Amino acid sequence: MASGDDGRTRQAEMMRQTAEAVGDMAEDAGEAVKDATEAVAGRFQRFRAFIRRNRLLNTTWRIGVFTVGVTVLAGGLVMMIAPGPGILGIIVGLAILATEFAWAQRALHRAKAAAEKAREKALDPRTKRRNTILAVVGGLLAGALIIAYLVIYEFTLPWNITDYTPWDAKP
Repeated sequence: MASGDDGRTRQAEMMRQTAEAVGDMAEDAGEAVKDATEAVAGRFQRFRAFIRRNRLLNTTWRIGVFTVGVTVLAGGLVMMIAPGPGILGIIVGLAILATEFAWAQRALHRAKAAAEKAREKALDPRTKRRNTILAVVGGLLAGALIIAYLVIYEFTLPWNITDYTPWDAKP
């Protein structure tokens, strides 16, 4: 009995040591990522400062940012109608523009506030209950229409129907 307890104690100690080692490695990795991020951010900030000092380069940079941002924003607007993540495209486009333009920062803040309001409204229990009821009623209505179609056309597939009148025409 004592040897079983001894084995469990050794296993628990090994697991504790392994957990400590993994935690230490995770901390080291986190510090390395933080250092690398700061180094890259520092390089980018020095690069932007260099570009801002030269008027032609700064104007060219801003035109490039404007072009990319408006393109992504327009893609997001198109995706509001076409299939795709339209809201995401709009927000990413505004975020790109906000790196250089104050008006885009204000628009981005308004868009974020509107998205937060919409999220709160969507998570409202009454709204969720209403949407669930509407979905169930819509599903039942669609099912009833399908059954009515099948009864009227005697379970005949649509491409096999020769006479499209749902009643018998008597001469």
